[in-house]
Amino acid sequence: MSPKIAEFRHLHESGCFVVANPWDRGSAIYLETLGFKALASTSAGFAWSAGRPDNAVTLEQILRHLEEIANAVRVPLNADFEGGFAREPEGVGVNVARAVKTGIAGLSIEDSTGDAANPLFELPLAVERIRAARMSIDRSGTGVLLTGRAEGFFVGRPDIKDTIRRLEAYAAAGADVLYAPAIRTKEDISAVVKAVAPKPVNLLVTGNWTTVSEAAALGVRRISVGGALARTAWIAFARTAKEIIESGSFSGLSPGAPAINLNEIFRQR
Repeated sequence: MSPKIAEFRHLHESGCFVVANPWDRGSAIYLETLGFKALASTSAGFAWSAGRPDNAVTLEQILRHLEEIANAVRVPLNADFEGGFAREPEGVGVNVARAVKTGIAGLSIEDSTGDAANPLFELPLAVERIRAARMSIDRSGTGVLLTGRAEGFFVGRPDIKDTIRRLEAYAAAGADVLYAPAIRTKEDISAVVKAVAPKPVNLLVTGNWTTVSEAAALGVRRISVGGALARTAWIAFARTAKEIIESGSFSGLSPGAPAINLNEIFRQR
């Protein structure tokens, strides 16, 4: 087991930690310099950086992206591996086998289909997909952590009972970490934590509605911010560019905080 994977496993043993989500090599390096103990890729952030909508990058693109990020930082990297880039369990297993070779310390598989009419895989198939990922990781001998994601709240099916049923099934199928993006109430978060205990839970926070200490008090072990950092960067970029084209002024280019010496930070890598 690599030192990064061992450290990632250790982080999940107690307490609550935040994984920040970079979208490219530079943002990953900078986040590491701030002191984040682990990072996680973001499918949305990476897709936007490539001029594509979320979930529209190819398997080959994501594998190159994961390898670049993992090799750029000294801290563990969790991979947003979307739905495994395959529908059938066999394909998920094959693709996961390739992903664990990129240097990642963790990997997530979600149960959303991308079909608005039927946004979630039926539970038996979703479970087999998690089981295939688990078997692939075990065969690799890497010890990469597997996160099972129940996407119901994220795709407009906010049914906490179904979400918990799915997470429990994913835990039984071998997921090391459980994750239900878009749950927000204390009641739902606590219910998820209790249902899959003692396995750790990841909480998605993309706005100012909770804090690390509040999430920790509910039993959350890991917090991620998804594409929120990338979205924040894009908002500042768009606002400033629109000011230039619409009013001919440049106030957005005046730093509102001390300048970041990116040249010095990146020169050290």
